[in-house]
Order: sequence, then structure tokens, then C-alpha cells
Amino acid sequence: MIIRYSKDSLKFLSKLDKESVQRIRDAITGLTQEPPIGDIKMMQGYSDGRKRLRLGSWRIIFKYTGENAIEVLFVIDIGNRGDIYK
Repeated sequence: MIIRYSKDSLKFLSKLDKESVQRIRDAITGLTQEPPIGDIKMMQGYSDGRKRLRLGSWRIIFKYTGENAIEVLFVIDIGNRGDIYK
């Protein structure tokens, strides 16, 4: 499975320390397993299949897509709990 990041998610990761970035990347790697690991819920109000992963006070918004029979995990946004849903 291929993991792709949006510009916003890469910008958020660039502001964090190395330990936090590693913790988030480990959680995202857990999403590629079958079944996905973590506190995952479907997001309401979106029809494109967005889900959120809770990791402490951070939220990772992602969706799965298929491109030519290759599964792609697209990380849409990463942020703090209070700011991510705005």
C-alpha cells in the first residue's frame, strides 16, 4: 500500500519534533495493516469516505483510494484536536 501526504499534513509534520513525527508516522503505518490499527471513526458530512484516527490530542484525517488495483492511503490533514475540524 502506498501512503501519500497532502501539503497541509507535511507542513504540520515539519513543525513537530522528531519523536512526535515518528509517533504519527508509526500510527499511519498501522493504517496500512489489515484490519487497520487505532481509534478510527468515519467522518460525518463527507461522501468521499474520509475517516479520522485519534492519536492522543492529534487527529489524522485520511481516506483509502484505489488507483489501478493499487491501494493508496491518502493523508488529508493532521492537526490538533480543536483545530482540525474547522
